[in-house]
Amino acid sequence: MDETYIKIKGAWKYLYRAVDKEGKTVDFLLTVRRDKAAAIRFFDQAMKANDVPEKVTMDKSGTNKATIDEIKVSIEKQTIVRQVKFLNNIVKEDHRAMKRVTKPLLNFKSFQAAKCVLAGIELMHMIRKGQFMLTGCNEMSFADQFYALAGQLRPV
Repeated sequence: MDETYIKIKGAWKYLYRAVDKEGKTVDFLLTVRRDKAAAIRFFDQAMKANDVPEKVTMDKSGTNKATIDEIKVSIEKQTIVRQVKFLNNIVKEDHRAMKRVTKPLLNFKSFQAAKCVLAGIELMHMIRKGQFMLTGCNEMSFADQFYALAGQLRPV
């Protein structure tokens, strides 16, 4: 897991992202602050959807380390935490795709708009990586797969 910066209304906000060892996106979360509360929210969200990981690889961020140590106490499954600076290059490489798409946008005007657009960008990125398998998706373009998924979504 790692976080990157996204500019919204002229201020930097934080996009937490996690990928597995094959490079597939596990989860992502856009937050205003880069603090322990945001890290806890990200880890809770990621583990709720994907179960508790066997290993967590992160950079030397003290906040993220303190958060995962606190979470490890509350769960019964043993998780190995690897905090090595260049070991999380898979997620750093994955940030490139996000930055490549968001840089030409020249800023987002609101946090909510950024959240929605980034969710769409992440979804397209996940489709390109082959994470979503719709029936008959072999014949469909990436855009058609995106629209097929969007058409299946129901308001909450």
